Amino acid sequence: MFRRKIELKTPKQQKIMAEAGLILADALDRTVAAVEDGISTAELDAIFSAAITEAGTTSNFLGYHGFPGTICTSINEEAVHGIPSKDVIVRNGDVLKIDGGCILNGWHADSARTVLVGEKPDPEDVRLSEVTKNAMWAGIAALANATHIGQVGIAIEEAIEAAPGKKLGILRDYAGHGIGSEMHMEPDVLNYAAHYPRPIKIKPGMCFCIEPITSLGSEETLLLEDEWTVVTADGSNTCQWEHAVAVHKDGIWVLTAPDGGEAGLAPFGIKPTPISI
Repeated sequence: MFRRKIELKTPKQQKIMAEAGLILADALDRTVAAVEDGISTAELDAIFSAAITEAGTTSNFLGYHGFPGTICTSINEEAVHGIPSKDVIVRNGDVLKIDGGCILNGWHADSARTVLVGEKPDPEDVRLSEVTKNAMWAGIAALANATHIGQVGIAIEEAIEAAPGKKLGILRDYAGHGIGSEMHMEPDVLNYAAHYPRPIKIKPGMCFCIEPITSLGSEETLLLEDEWTVVTADGSNTCQWEHAVAVHKDGIWVLTAPDGGEAGLAPFGIKPTPISI
């Protein structure tokens, strides 16, 4: 079976991706800060769009295979690809996933966060988000010393299985991915232990989005009539966390984290290294 060659970036190109990542992180910060009971997802989309435009970047979501927004806004049982709308109103108690990206000088950034709306989120939703976020960082930490991409999925699944409480469902139809001159590139980065027919070796110059998507219940999903929004089959709440990460000659750097991932990786004993040209 033909496999597209995995793109290797130069340190200079990775530095541009890091610049795009900082712009994206700021845009997501502004969007998350605006989340409150009564705001529409279209309003959140407008805030994000203004932020990346002011910074001199363009959206990689808008128009992607016809997608009509600059962010995906998925609420509760909606796992991914929710479409922003003036008719979709965020309410206290919601589990809101915001997934966005931008392009700077032809190089892409992509990141997602889960927002628990209101001052008193459901404890199970808190656990859902905390476990998923930790699993993302476990996958990124594994990437620092991995020789093959499959080791990332093993680390993510192990982190989820080791968490207290009922095991979260891993939505196996969705995965992380390569990123660079395009938003979605080879290879798929699975969020669970799996056999890769052809092991994919980790090399300097590679960039990946590490992106676990989980649920409080079923791993089965359905596609709604809008042909974008994916929901859990049993209506259980979902969570998504995502960062883009560069592998370079001196280590790894989280492109979409202002500190390069230092705080998130510290519990795993990993220190990210800035990209040098």
